[in-house]
Amino acid sequence: MGQEKTTLEIIAPTVDEAVNRGVSQLGITRDAVDVEILDSGSKGLFGLGGRQARVRLVLKQESSAEVSAPGSFPGKKSTMPAAESSTIAANEDAVLQTSRETVKELLEKMKVFATVTAHYTEPEESGEERQVLVDINGDDLSILIGRRTETLNALQYIASLIVSKKLEKWVPLVIDIQGYRSRRTRQLQQLARRMAEQAVHTGKRQTLEPMPANERRIIHMELSSFDQVITESTGEEPNRKVTIVPKK
Repeated sequence: MGQEKTTLEIIAPTVDEAVNRGVSQLGITRDAVDVEILDSGSKGLFGLGGRQARVRLVLKQESSAEVSAPGSFPGKKSTMPAAESSTIAANEDAVLQTSRETVKELLEKMKVFATVTAHYTEPEESGEERQVLVDINGDDLSILIGRRTETLNALQYIASLIVSKKLEKWVPLVIDIQGYRSRRTRQLQQLARRMAEQAVHTGKRQTLEPMPANERRIIHMELSSFDQVITESTGEEPNRKVTIVPKK
């Protein structure tokens, strides 16, 4: 068996920024990796609610021995003392604290007062970065969700930019309001299954209502193992839709 190659997936506002962040994290030069563009991203409506660019960096075989720990120099072996592990933990706590305080400050400027907490979530797929989930809880917060979650997604996008600028690195940030995203995920999964069964039963494609990119992804993921249909996204932002097509 050949040696498994080192890969890193990065999400950022643009492809170039994602690549730059990736090679910086790996502590190597740009020519030491092959770049696979998973999603070139889009700006969305008025610059808000668009998709982030997503790339996968694959370390070239001859460079695998030269990957350094963050903050060390390329080509130099990392000799991080055990005592530095506490510094790493402190840095992680700083990410959560900055995320929480940033969202709370934005809410206060909006005259919305609520309880804000933050924690890490486990990645859904191997190789993905852990996300920071910021939970907002309080009374009558429906105003923060908006039509088709436009307000919530815009708040999340702005908070992500501010947090990333403060910490000088990209932080994958997700904002949830009183468990709304979890409930919405379950609703979308049920909808996907129901519409897939209808597509198979009628033999006709089923087109869902326009959804933001993160919700379309839930539909695609839910039906990825449903071997009787295929899914595709059609249309232009912000009216892009998922179509469920029965296999012939």
